[in-house]
Parts: sequence; structure tokens; C-alpha cells
Amino acid sequence: MGNDLIKKPYEKIKFTGNPDADYLLNDLQNYPHAFVLACIMDRQIRAEKAWMIPYEIKTQIGTFDFPQLLSQSLSKIKKIFINRKLHRFNETMANNFYLAIRKIHDVYEDKASTIWNGSPKSSTVVRRFLQFQGVGIKIASMATNSLARDFKIKMADKLCIDISPDVQVRRVFTRLGLISVEATNDELIYCARELNPEYPGIFDLSAWEIGRNWCRPKVPYCSDCYLEKWCPKAGVDL
Repeated sequence: MGNDLIKKPYEKIKFTGNPDADYLLNDLQNYPHAFVLACIMDRQIRAEKAWMIPYEIKTQIGTFDFPQLLSQSLSKIKKIFINRKLHRFNETMANNFYLAIRKIHDVYEDKASTIWNGSPKSSTVVRRFLQFQGVGIKIASMATNSLARDFKIKMADKLCIDISPDVQVRRVFTRLGLISVEATNDELIYCARELNPEYPGIFDLSAWEIGRNWCRPKVPYCSDCYLEKWCPKAGVDL
């Protein structure tokens, strides 16, 4: 499944289910900062809600052009987050949103696409995402993986695109017997590296979708999962 996804031509990605929000997030040519900011927001809330945040900000200030976005004060952004209840951690994530805008301005001269332009090493892209406030290896890996897999952004390699240690991914790897219940996130990452060292993150989206759609913690829908015949714990609650 991972190989199929990476070989497919680019298709508009349905991040949120809202056509206008998805249009903004898919427009890397004009609004690459929308993708970066959405990645930073994807933390401890449903992915669809997190990825809606750039569009919610756009509707409040009337534009998402970078110069106008840069002109917004931290207090204004915090007010939008709190009034619109955009996130589980509104003040913290408003601060991260604001600081990300400043970093794109200060480091990348208002062009977020500089993060991935020029066929950089995958390690370079991951490292650049890690420099944003609030971003850990899970989000940095997810963002880099999405650029390579979904947007077909050229990189020199995929060696450092790791699997994201997400709860859904952990559950699938555990039920398949690839890691134990007690395994750390580091062990999950190294398991994927062991399985496919040239591109460890190739398993990420497929495992996440299986975990979210069928491999539930209680009463998993194993008969609907294409991995059922290979799963030693099919039907077992975790």
C-alpha cells in the first residue's frame, strides 16, 4: 500500500473534508505556509480539526497572504484561537502559530517552501520542521512524509522519513506482532527502519488508516482489514 501511494500521481488531498480549507492547504505554490502551520497545529486533537485552523484564521482576518498574516499581533491570534475554540490548548497553540509565522519570516524570507525546495536530503527537511516551536519528531516526520508521498516533492533520499509514533500506528504494529505492547516509540521507529531502511515512513499512512478505520482498541473490525490473514492477534482487544 505504501508503494502504491508513493507511485501515484499527485491528487488533491482531502485534509479536512471542507473544500475551501483543502484548497488552501493544497496550494503549495501560493500558500506553502498554510501546510506548515497546519502541521504544527496537528497535536492532541483530531487531525481534521487541526488542519482546519489555517482556514479558520483566514476567515477571521480575511486573507492568508503572508504579509497580512505577518502583520497580526500575538494577542490578535490568541483572541481568535480562544473565541473560536480552535484547539484543545488554545493559548499554547496560538503562541506556536505566531512563532511559526515569525520563523518563516526571519529564517525563510516569507517563503515556507524554502523548507523543501531544491531536492534537499530528507534529514534536512525533518530538521527544519523540528526547529519550529512545539514540533517533535512525530510531526516533523509526518510533515516530511506528506510532502514526499502526497505532494510528490523531490528529495535526495527518504532515509530519514521515519514512521510517526502515533497511537493508531502503534496499535497496528503491536497486533501484527512487530513490536510488544511495552515497546517505546523509539523501538517502533527502529522497527520500521529495520523493515524498510530506505524509506521507513512508507508504512505510516497505511498503518494509520488501518488503526483509525478497523484496528480499534475494542472490537476491531478485522474482517474489513486487508491484513487480517497476516495478523496473529486479529479480533483481540488491546
